[in-house]
Amino acid sequence: MGIIKEFKEFAIKGNMVDMAVGIIIGTAFNSVVNTLVKEVVMPPLSLLTNGIDFADKKWVLRPGTPEAEGVSVIEEVAIGYGALIEAFLDFLIIGFTIFLVIKFMNRFRAKAENPKDKREVTPKDIELLAKMNQLMEEQNQLLKKNFSKKE
Repeated sequence: MGIIKEFKEFAIKGNMVDMAVGIIIGTAFNSVVNTLVKEVVMPPLSLLTNGIDFADKKWVLRPGTPEAEGVSVIEEVAIGYGALIEAFLDFLIIGFTIFLVIKFMNRFRAKAENPKDKREVTPKDIELLAKMNQLMEEQNQLLKKNFSKKE
């Protein structure tokens, strides 16, 4: 029964739901980035390089030979560096997009966590911590004054 109880707590606390949402959004985001790279970024890049399609670029280590008169087929052995270039562009676009999203979110978080900024609603725990910090600073000032009087 212990494992079922732990699973219920895990599912109820929202961890599982948060993970599922993240995975689903990540999968959808991946298809958007793939389309962006293949349909938006690569065509102009191909145009700049005289129509070179990077996906087809490869170094052939051993050329393949077609089947002829009972001779078995020798498959081509090649290193597809064009696919690596596209994957690298995918990585750069994903990284830059995530950077922009996090930067955008952090701007709002900074506003919300600043108790002096009344334009955004500050979470209660941040307000309480700010008040505690202010009271501790006032208490330290009083202690310094009392300590300096005793000397």
